[in-house]
This record gives sequence, structure tokens and C-alpha cells, in this order.
Amino acid sequence: MESCTGYLFVHFTGEEKLGEQIYFALSRDGLHWMDLNNGNPVLLSDIGEKGVRDPFILRNPLNGRYVIIATDLRIEAGKGWKAAEEAGSRNLIVWESEDLIHWDGPFSHEVGIPGAGCVWAPEAIWDEARQEFLVFWASKVREEGEAEARQRIYASHTRDFHTYTKAEKYQEGMNHIIDTTILKAGEYYFRFSKDETVKNIRLEKSKSLDKESFTEVQAPVLNELIGVEGPASFPFNDRKEWCLMVDRFAEGKGYLPLLSDDFGSGCFRIPEEQEYDLGRTKKRHGSVLNLTEEEYCALYEKWGKQQ
Repeated sequence: MESCTGYLFVHFTGEEKLGEQIYFALSRDGLHWMDLNNGNPVLLSDIGEKGVRDPFILRNPLNGRYVIIATDLRIEAGKGWKAAEEAGSRNLIVWESEDLIHWDGPFSHEVGIPGAGCVWAPEAIWDEARQEFLVFWASKVREEGEAEARQRIYASHTRDFHTYTKAEKYQEGMNHIIDTTILKAGEYYFRFSKDETVKNIRLEKSKSLDKESFTEVQAPVLNELIGVEGPASFPFNDRKEWCLMVDRFAEGKGYLPLLSDDFGSGCFRIPEEQEYDLGRTKKRHGSVLNLTEEEYCALYEKWGKQQ
């Protein structure tokens, strides 16, 4: 793939009207963001719960297409969080595109196991060993012998984002785990998860995607950042440094970037406020795609020229 010169941020904004839809933002440096489409949604879901949260975007190396997967959920509809967790949709919402401009979808695909209360924050990573995608999400399930249901991470494999293998349990903690993201950097996969015990992000690493192979990495900055969720990570295009974005849900502030030149060290730097600008719209749980110059220019031409 040719070198990348920009970044696309795909996200939702909150529980207001139209907030639970797909928004785009562009950046040249990964730290200063420009809202596209005048800060309005680019994609709307009119199926299932008629709203989407936690969008994740990727390139499919098998066919060159772009894919967005998202949570089928609209809290603004008024059913409340209890219903969303315990009787929510077990479906993924999916869009596909050849060029990031024209999108097919939304499509709905049931992936959650029977008895799961929800399917939240779906993400995917290319599984090199299997030559297909590992798709993973959080579902609230009460297992045999448990007094109460717990949010765990379940996973499935797919090559086309339309057919999925039977879901299996992939990750669990002492308490709920509701958000997980995985990024490969060097020879390691780094897994960031939102742990509901203390409501912070924990970090693990592994040389494979095998569910038993991850080991914890001590990260003092992450341990001290309480009230955050929705981790999203990406490499910077022009240097050996990575960004971890965390959604400050407890303060209602949207995303905060954290910088690291080695996830494996567990060392992160919180930039000063003047070092970044997330744009006008509040950016809630989403994901970032590194862009080629052609991709960046196409998105800017379509949605970047403010009215």
C-alpha cells in the first residue's frame, strides 16, 4: 500500500437527536481534526434500532473494500440503558464502500449468542494466521452458576462481513468489559480494554490473537485515568509513535489523545490542550483509519468544503 498522509476519524456524537449516527472528521497530523459534512452525519441507519454507536472502520485486504461495523443502538429513543444491555439488539450494522464516498448498506447481521443481552462496540482485526478477520464485541450474558449477567467479549471470524462463524467467548474480567480494541505494532498485538471494576483502560500484549496468550502491561498513566472508555488506537504516518484515544464519558468531554512511542513499555504522555483540537463536534467512541493522499483528497472534495 502507498504511504499515508492523513487520517479519517469515524465516530458518533452522543444521545441527542441524530447523535447516534456515523460522523466523519479529517486530519493531516492525527491531532487536529476537521469535521466533515458541516458536522452533520455522513451515514444514517434506518434499520434495526435506527441508530448506531461505536463505529469501527477498516480496509479489507481480500477485496480492497472499506467496511464500517457499528453497534445497533439508539439510546435517544428512550428505552434506557437497562433495556439496551439486557434486551438489546444482537446484530451488527455494516456498511461497505469501494471509495469511502459511496456506501452500500446499512446491512444487519446477527452475531450475538442466544441469551446475550446486547452486541456492543464491535471491532475487527486481520488474523494473519487464519487469513480472515477476527470480529469481537461485548455481550451481557449470565453463565451457568452466576447470580447476575456480566459483559464479556465474544468473537467470530469472517472474510466478507456478511457471514460469520459461531461466536465464542474471547475475553472476560473480574467485572464487566464493554470495550476492546486491538492494534498490531511490530511483532505484538496490543489489546486495550475498558474495565468496569475501576472504569479505566487496561493494556495487554501478545504475539498472537489466541485468547489465552495475552499478558498484562503495566501502564501507570492508564491506571490513573478514571472515567474513560471507547479506546481507539492508530499509528502516526510520519514517525514511530502511536496514539491511543480514550473517550472521557464521565466528564462528558469526548476524546482525549494519549501518545506513546512504544505501547509495550506502558508509557503514555497526555499532550497539553494546545497540542490537539478535536473539532467542533464532540467525538464519542469511534475509530481512525490512516489515509493515502488520494483517499484524503476524495473525502475533502466530497464533504470537507464547509458551507
